[in-house]
Amino acid sequence: MIEFGHGTHVGLRRTRNEDTYYADPDLGLFLVADGMGGHQHGEVAAALARDAVVEQIRRGQPLHDAVRLAAEQLEQHAYRRRDTLPMGTTLAALHLHDEAYDVAWVGDSRIYRLAGEFQLISHDHSLVQELVNTGRLDPELAARHPQRNVLTQALGITAAGQLHIGVAGGQQRPGHAFLLCTDGLTDGLDTTSLADLVQRSDLAAQECVDHLLLAGLDAGGNDNLTAILIRLR
Repeated sequence: MIEFGHGTHVGLRRTRNEDTYYADPDLGLFLVADGMGGHQHGEVAAALARDAVVEQIRRGQPLHDAVRLAAEQLEQHAYRRRDTLPMGTTLAALHLHDEAYDVAWVGDSRIYRLAGEFQLISHDHSLVQELVNTGRLDPELAARHPQRNVLTQALGITAAGQLHIGVAGGQQRPGHAFLLCTDGLTDGLDTTSLADLVQRSDLAAQECVDHLLLAGLDAGGNDNLTAILIRLR
């Protein structure tokens, strides 16, 4: 049994919401995407990637392959338009199937898992994360680094043949939960703040998401915010 909550908000500084998401417990698919490019290009890129992944999962493709095919379709779309403006999106997805789960991500939208403890199971495809990985930046300073939003991978911008899709997976367990969210939420809330809300058993999943979005707005709301919380019963 799956309980889930979902929501998105334009934030307090933007006039357009370039985030999108998908939540379908029957298909076992949940995803968030954060478009980039401006002039509606981000909205289009996120929506195209979302729809492509949904279509491929419905056809029985594994999640990793679905994301790669979505990248190829987005690249082809951008090429046909011959537009000089960039058109890309991040993506973070969860697929529940056959008592197992798979996650895949590109960019800095994130996937957290609650399984006894709350932990980040994706890793950002970003310049700052690369600096941390190579020991050139203290992890404690990463959240405040001025280039923290510079991506090294994104659907539609990174060539599909060079795209690195992050993947992980495991067995489903009753009591486990997953949080998928865009960077508009994690820029304002640290892991402890997220965990405090996600672990509130007195709140339904939808109430938790509502509180997460409100907390993100209280923290500044500098970007679009999107979150999906999935609880396994």
